[in-house]
This record gives sequence, C-alpha cells and structure tokens, in this order.
Amino acid sequence: MVDSMSTPPPRAANDLFLDSLDTHPLWFKPNLFLSPTLDTESYISELRTFVPFDTLRTELQAHLASLSHELIDLINRDYADFVNLSTKLVDVDAAVVRMRAPLLELREKIEGFRGSLEGSLVALRNGLQQRSEAAAAREVLELLLDTFHVVSKVEKLIKELPSVPADWSNGDLSSTIKNAMSNGTSLQPVESGTNLRETQSMLLERIASEMNRLKFYMAHTQNLSFIVNMEKRIQSASLLLDASLGHENAIYDCLRAYAAIDNTKSAEEIFRTTIVAPLICKIFPHGPSGMVAGVSGDGLENDYHQIKQCIQKDCKFLLEISSAENSGLHVFDFLANSILKEVLSAIQKGKPGAFSPGRPTEFLMNYKSSLDFLAQLEGYCPSRSSVAKFRGEVVYAEFMKQWNIGVYFSLRFQEIAGALDSALAATSLVLVQNSHSGHGNLQDLSLKQSATLLESLRSCWREDVHILSCSDKFLRLSLQLLARYSNWLSSGLAGWKTSNAASHSGYEWAVSAVPDDFVYIIHDITYLATEVCGGYLDHVLQCLSSCSPDILDLVKQSILQGGKSLNDLAPLAINAIIELLVDKAVEVSSVKSD
Repeated sequence: MVDSMSTPPPRAANDLFLDSLDTHPLWFKPNLFLSPTLDTESYISELRTFVPFDTLRTELQAHLASLSHELIDLINRDYADFVNLSTKLVDVDAAVVRMRAPLLELREKIEGFRGSLEGSLVALRNGLQQRSEAAAAREVLELLLDTFHVVSKVEKLIKELPSVPADWSNGDLSSTIKNAMSNGTSLQPVESGTNLRETQSMLLERIASEMNRLKFYMAHTQNLSFIVNMEKRIQSASLLLDASLGHENAIYDCLRAYAAIDNTKSAEEIFRTTIVAPLICKIFPHGPSGMVAGVSGDGLENDYHQIKQCIQKDCKFLLEISSAENSGLHVFDFLANSILKEVLSAIQKGKPGAFSPGRPTEFLMNYKSSLDFLAQLEGYCPSRSSVAKFRGEVVYAEFMKQWNIGVYFSLRFQEIAGALDSALAATSLVLVQNSHSGHGNLQDLSLKQSATLLESLRSCWREDVHILSCSDKFLRLSLQLLARYSNWLSSGLAGWKTSNAASHSGYEWAVSAVPDDFVYIIHDITYLATEVCGGYLDHVLQCLSSCSPDILDLVKQSILQGGKSLNDLAPLAINAIIELLVDKAVEVSSVKSD
C-alpha cells in the first residue's frame, strides 16, 4: 500500500479555523486546473497582479499537497483494482499491430479514391472553363459580326441618302425618284416634295438609330484588332451623317436622328446659328466695334419685346415639338442652349453697358426686363421639371451672373444712408420749407432731418429702387435708418443740458435747442411712428406679398419695433421742454428779485 504517512505539510494556524482542507481564498479557483485550455503562465501572471508571490506559492503548494493526499486516498481505497490493472494489460502491442493493418488498408483505399475524385474534379473544371471561354468567344464573334453588318448597313444607307434631295423647291421630282430607284432605294411614289422630304427624314432617323446601335457594340468590343481596323470606316460614317444632318433644311425633322445618336449639342448649335442668330442680329445689328450700330443707350426692354415676338413667330413650332409629351425629344433644351445663349452673346457684344450697375436706375430696369424675359421663356416649359432643368443649364447661370446685384445694393445703400447721414450731421435743427416734395405728406413734418428719414425709408421700397431678391438687405437698411435717427435724437435729448452733446459731432443741435424745437421734435416723432406702423408698413408688406406668412409676420414685428423705438423718445422730449421752462422761470424770478 501507499505510505499514508506522506501527508501534506501542516497548514498555517489560521487554517485550523476553516471548515475543511479544501477551503481556498476567493481569488483561487481550483476548478480552472481541470480546463483543457488552461494556460498556467497566463493564470499565474494574472494572479500576481493582485496577490503576493509568497502567498500564491503557498496556496499552490497547499493545493498540490491536497491533490497528492486525495490521490493516495483513492489508491488505498481501491488498491486491489490498482494492482490487478497491470495484470490485465497483457499483449497490448500485439493487439495494436492487429488493429493497425485494416486501418492502413482503409487509409490506402480512401487516398486512392480521393486522388481519383480530385482528378475528375480538375477535368470537370477544365471542361467548364473551356465551355465558358468558348461561350465568351462566341459572344464576341457575334458582336463583331453584328458590328460589321451594322457598319456595312450604315455605309449603304448613307450612299442612298444623297438620292433624296433636301431642298425640293428647285428639284425635279421624276428625276429624283428615278435616281432613288437606280440606287436600289425602296422609295414609294409620292405626290409632293413634302412626302419626299419626310422620306429623307425617316432615312436619316434610321441611319441615326443604326449608329446608336453601333456605339453600343463598340462599347462592348473595345481594344479588339477587328474593331481597331474598322475605326476609320466608323468615323467616316459618323462624319457623313453629321454633315447630312447639318445640311438638312428641315431641321425640325432631324431631331429624332440627333437624339438617337446622342448628339443634342450639335442640333442646339445648328438651331442657334441657323434660326436664332439671324433673328437676333436684326435686333442687335452690330457695327465694326461690336456695339449696336445706330443705337444710343443700353436699354433692353424694347429689345426683349422684339425677341419675344420673334420666338413666338419663328421658334414656337420647334419648341412645341421638343417639349411634346411622349415625343422622346425632351433631351433638347433649345430655350437655354440656343435662344438664351444667343441673346446673352448679343447683349455682351452689342450692349455691354446694360449689365453695369454704375447707373442704378437703368441697371434695375434692364434687370427686371431680363427677369420678365426669362419668365417668358419658362412659359414654354410644359412642366415644373422642365423649368428646373432650364434653370439648371450652364448658360442660365452665366446669364444671371452678369447682373451684379451686390454692387447695385451697395450703391443704393450709399445713396440712401448717405442722404440721412448728411441731414443728421447738421449743427442745428432745420425746418422744412412749405413745398410739396411729390413723395407723400412730407410737408406735414416740421424738421428736415425727420423728412429725410421718411423719404429714405420710402426709397428702400420704391419700384425704381427695390429688388425682391434683396428684400432682406433693404429691410435691414430700413431698420438701420430708424435706429440711426432714434440714436441721433436720444443722444441729443439725453445730453442737451450738459456739454456731452456738444462734444459729439451731430449732436450740437441739442445745445442751442429752444422749447419750440422740442415741440417740433415731439410732433415729428408722433407723425413718424404713426406712418411707420401704418401706411409704410402696409406698403412694405405689399412689396413682399409673394413671401410666406411666417416671413411677413417677422417683417411686421421688426418694423413695429422700429416704430415703438420712435414713440419711446417722446417722454425725453417732453422732459426737455419741462426743464427748459423751469430754467426760464427761475431766470425770470432771479431778474425780478434783483
């Protein structure tokens, strides 16, 4: 038997109070040693981060002793079976040899079967790859054959095209039919030149369709020697088609052909140079210097009126064709790339001064006329999406860039704000002369400074000054004018009795003010506040009537606040009058007492 005296070393005194020998600290978990994935080094390293090395070593030795003690107990308990175990393991090597033979034989069969299966799989994959390559080669060959047939067909159709003349006014109908038949063209007898022209247009559309099909084939057969060798023939056919379309008098009938070959830019350019340019040239007859010959001034309103008439008379038919529903011609934008482009070019060459904001009044008239012209063009758009497309064109953006609204507003700002600053810079209050100014009831105001404020406020929203796109800037300017006037009055009234007002430029008027002046001020403040919150506010809201209700409400609140700031000045003026009268009374009483 195993020596039972090999007991573990005695445990510490503290262990005597534990429930059993298997009690361990909470950080020590013996069950982890039974895990097949236990990494002892990682486990010990992790414990050493918070357990002293001596404590860890003691605990491990104690656990080892406990395991040894448990093993000895198991051996002693089943000692007979432990001894008989060695006697039962007899001739184990022979048994292993007998078992190994069939296993080796089975392994050889499996490896042979696997080799055969891998060979079949490789052969199958090679066959599938060859089949795929053959299918791809066949597809390419079919594309090449189709490409060759399409090129030959296009060349044949182009050769037949000259047999149908574009202009039938001087042509011989019978000779044309005879030529067409001699060239193998299946042309049916017709009774008029219009039918023959339609036949030619149909032939052009057919050629264009084949060219579009040819582009598709070329996109899928790039870098092939066969296609490279045919590039010259394809380019030649494309050039001949473009030339035929460009010389076709019936431009309207060629739109489908241009759309089919995705060459809308050429059609738009031909329409611009052939139809639009001669019409615009009559309206803007350029001289040698490029300016409009025999015309003085840069006004555009009359020019736009003539352009609108020309569009209605000579271009409406094409515009209706290109915008017709389900016509397939929506890819064209003759409004922007033909008409607007030519108009912009004519104005830039003939009347460049029309875009100059240096003359604000003429600039505004031309700008509003231009917006009206653009609105007229948008009237030819059949839907909102076409309007959005028109506005998204490059030439539309280029046209709008010509109008420098920022510079225009800066000039108006200097003009309007400068007038008020000049009036407020006076060293004394100036009474208004009893003369009608033509801008409303300005004669009802007593002081020139107040009249200038009201006139400046109204100038911001006059029809010949205001621009809707700058409404936010003009509103800010209006509020700034009110604030400037209120600050001028409040600062003067607050310091009229001291030397503070005299030390600031623009407030000297308060030092020499008399009671009558403050009466004028109270009258003007009351009148201005009533006008700003009444008729003036209504006029501003009318100018902005196209804005949303939320925006109109914000505008209303801001102007009412400006009017309130004027009303708040009235008590200051009244107090000034009271103090002046008191001072006068004191002076009089002092003189009498003397």
